[in-house]
Amino acid sequence: MSASRDFLLELGLEELPTRAVSDLSEALATALSEGLAEAHIAHGQVTVFGTPRRLAVLIEGVASEQPDRRIERRGPALSAAFDSEGKPSKAALGFARSCGVEISALGRLETEKGIWLQFDATQAGAPTITLLPDIIDKAARGLPVAKRMRWAAHRYAFVRPLKWLLSLFGEEVVEMSLFGQRAGRVTYGHRFHAPAPITLAAPSEYAARLEKEGRVIASFADRRRRIEQAVMALADAQATPVITPALLDEVTALVEWPVALQGRFDADFLTVPEEALIAVMQDHQKYFHMLDKSGKLAPAFVFISNLESAQPEAVVGGNERVIAPRLADARFFYERDREVPLASRADKLAGVTYQKRLGTLADKTHRVEALATRLAKVCGLDVASTRRAATLSRCDLTSLMVFEFPELQGIAGRYYALADGEPALVAEAIEGFYHPRYASDSLPGSGEARALALADRLDTLVGIFGIGQPPTGDRDPFALRRAALGVIRIAVEGAFDFDLDDAIAAAAAALQDRISAPDVVAQVRAFILERLRYWYLEQGVDAGVFAAVAALPRSRLVDFDARVRAVAAFRDAPEGGALAAANKRSTNLLSKSAEAAEEGGATAPDPSRMGAEEQALVLALEAARADTTPMLARAEYQAALTRMAQLRAPVDAFFDAVMVLDPDPVLRSNRVGILRELNALFAEVADLGALNS
Repeated sequence: MSASRDFLLELGLEELPTRAVSDLSEALATALSEGLAEAHIAHGQVTVFGTPRRLAVLIEGVASEQPDRRIERRGPALSAAFDSEGKPSKAALGFARSCGVEISALGRLETEKGIWLQFDATQAGAPTITLLPDIIDKAARGLPVAKRMRWAAHRYAFVRPLKWLLSLFGEEVVEMSLFGQRAGRVTYGHRFHAPAPITLAAPSEYAARLEKEGRVIASFADRRRRIEQAVMALADAQATPVITPALLDEVTALVEWPVALQGRFDADFLTVPEEALIAVMQDHQKYFHMLDKSGKLAPAFVFISNLESAQPEAVVGGNERVIAPRLADARFFYERDREVPLASRADKLAGVTYQKRLGTLADKTHRVEALATRLAKVCGLDVASTRRAATLSRCDLTSLMVFEFPELQGIAGRYYALADGEPALVAEAIEGFYHPRYASDSLPGSGEARALALADRLDTLVGIFGIGQPPTGDRDPFALRRAALGVIRIAVEGAFDFDLDDAIAAAAAALQDRISAPDVVAQVRAFILERLRYWYLEQGVDAGVFAAVAALPRSRLVDFDARVRAVAAFRDAPEGGALAAANKRSTNLLSKSAEAAEEGGATAPDPSRMGAEEQALVLALEAARADTTPMLARAEYQAALTRMAQLRAPVDAFFDAVMVLDPDPVLRSNRVGILRELNALFAEVADLGALNS
């Protein structure tokens, strides 16, 4: 028996959902690796394969057997194992029985605490091929399948019916059954090009023979790379294909033997908004659209066929005939929608429920309009354009185009607004207020669009929290975490400077007749700040830095971010740690001084009772405050902290020479007053003491 062998598992299935191909093949590889690890079986490289009709894993250099395992078990104490006559107790007999030996075979373990019965043995490792069936069965049945299906009269369920099972350990078949299929050494190629069985002698043959004899590129990653290259190879002087990662992944999961072909459509369709045409090609047909040299949509597309036809022109013609009526539908929707002004659709929103307790989309639109207008006024934006964009923002939801292509909400509204003669600023805001739609999405382009986007998200957050339905665990049906992240990114990345507390309170006031939570403003504020904490952690900002800034009331997120960046830089400076420690020490002393003041009474500061170190720190504080006041007014927090860092020497000298909580009430009052001034100066930026928490 060789020291190691390659192991191959393939589950042959009916066509899988596109998202399942990559996810389940990776999950299968992980589960098999974990199963081998739990059995203490060493192995080498793991290669994952996945196509619409198969999930497969090749694991190289799998040890042929488990290593021998030393078993040591401690039993009952010797005093409890035998009675006075030396007869074994029930505890001793039970222990021996559980170890599968007689009492006489048990050893003794001597420790400082006494002598115990002990079982000591070496368990020989089992051959790997005898363990693989259970490992495979557990891995397959434990795959994260969202919806399982049953087939025929079988009681078991899986992602799709299992059509064949290939399981080889070296040259041996792993004898087992799974979901009604007996394991063998046979795989199958392309459904049309090579439907005959392919018998493998060893796992290492798998990928090469499937490609050569079966017309199947088994590796998802390799197939994806080849599709990308084949699509881009069809670029010419007139047009270039556009590849999005999501579409490339989806197409890769649809085919086993990809062949890239180019088709065309009637240029007359280009009068329709290009986003609608792209949606038809990309979302409905899984085609890659093409752009001309000026960056405009070209009347051409690239598609991936799952077979190599002897008449490729017939395949192209078929796809061109399929897409033409879909493009015609998009043109029909666009032309019908254009027959009425966008603004005339506002009345229809009153018939669409947003949320039962929060009213209709018309109600939400009115609230968002008021809040967006308020934000526009505060931030010096075009108030009229913001209000108009808010009024029209959801009108396209009742259009034929958005009904057929929901992903065009906002985009359709922009086109219809421009066609109605609305200002460009209004039209851009109608589309922009949906952004950011996900974590890495772009922000709204204009301040007016950002005001509208913020108002919409704050209304959602306050409304849903107000009716008592905040996110719980993994459940977030109203996407409140995404809404909070949108508020954060628009404010911080978009430099939209507004008062968060004021905006939340305004949103709550508009909803006061519909919500019941008494502390909704505090809840929403805390929720947004918690998302802000996660957002900073993802960017590598230390939790202590966030805590230092969040410890003091801050309601402008732009200002909050400026302080975070300054404190993060300050923390890495040589003086940062020392001043943070001093700030924490002074805070602790101040917390104790309240009781001391009650006992001894408060007295006015007396400069004549100050020592040299106290006087030096007072002068240094006065100079630092004079220098930092204009810096703080300009939000130059890093410069202010750099200046405060010069206090390190007088602060260190003060703490080295002075007992703050002196029994003398005058001295204590003087010194506590100095610490209050020191902390007040630091608090102009953050609670630096939190950096050492």
